[in-house]
Amino acid sequence: MLTKNEHSECASEIGENFAETQLDTLHRIHFDIFTLFPSMFSGPLNESIIKRAIDRALISICLHNIRDFTTDRHHICDDTPYGGGGGMIMKPEPIVRAVETVLTHPAGWSLSPEDAYVNLPTWSADAPASLPPDTPVILLTPQGRLLNQRIVADLAQHQRLALICGRYEGVDERVRLQVVTDEISIGDYVISGGELAAMILIDAVTRLLPGALGFDLGAHQDSHSPGLDGLLEGPQYTRPPTFRDQSVPSILLSGHHANVDRWRREQALLRTLHRRPDLLNHASLTASDLAFLHKNGWSPSDRQVSST
Repeated sequence: MLTKNEHSECASEIGENFAETQLDTLHRIHFDIFTLFPSMFSGPLNESIIKRAIDRALISICLHNIRDFTTDRHHICDDTPYGGGGGMIMKPEPIVRAVETVLTHPAGWSLSPEDAYVNLPTWSADAPASLPPDTPVILLTPQGRLLNQRIVADLAQHQRLALICGRYEGVDERVRLQVVTDEISIGDYVISGGELAAMILIDAVTRLLPGALGFDLGAHQDSHSPGLDGLLEGPQYTRPPTFRDQSVPSILLSGHHANVDRWRREQALLRTLHRRPDLLNHASLTASDLAFLHKNGWSPSDRQVSST
């Protein structure tokens, strides 16, 4: 993924054309990832759907090592918190310098390994840089808004996304105030850093791009997606028809497409009712959906019935 010394650069092993201008990315998404641990991305970005999306020029990704933008002798990126307490806090200067330097260059730009630390582009610690207004700068943090499919769909409309991966006890608050435009969490729990969260966000956004999946409607019909009106997807089966005395439902073998579609809809309603009934409060439900749910024990109040 990166050179052995893990300097900032676009990942040449996952695509051949990373040195590009903004014009080249008009019909795809470019991700700029700011992290202290770029090698963590090597496996996920070199496999499966993301790798194919890169090969097909649907997305491009640059990894930027925040440490490359330090100028002190020991390249320090963290320090003890003011006011005391345990842990370390990521310093504002390296992060802000990295983000402002990268985002004031065209998409696809990265700092050359030989320029790290010693030959950095001009940057002012006192005057904020003018960042592109249409590029969200997202801090991955457990304090952010909870990621869901609607947010993923909104992010997929952008041509460039910047992701900051926090570490240790968090980042200095002035990073938020200076460059961050959005904060996203992948759940109400804490992990060791934002790298895994960034990988999840990249994967979720990439799946929505036309041509990323083998079946173009696949993402549209996933759980939480518009094709299922925000419901959970029902059970799926494939060969063999019988496994350990459990058989595939006969309706799926009938060849009657209308009946199969109705069964799948009902199973999606049942699975959502049993596992995430809260989703039913916001799902687009028809009169027949409501009747089916009522028959199975759900009693909604003041529901808006969509047109059948």
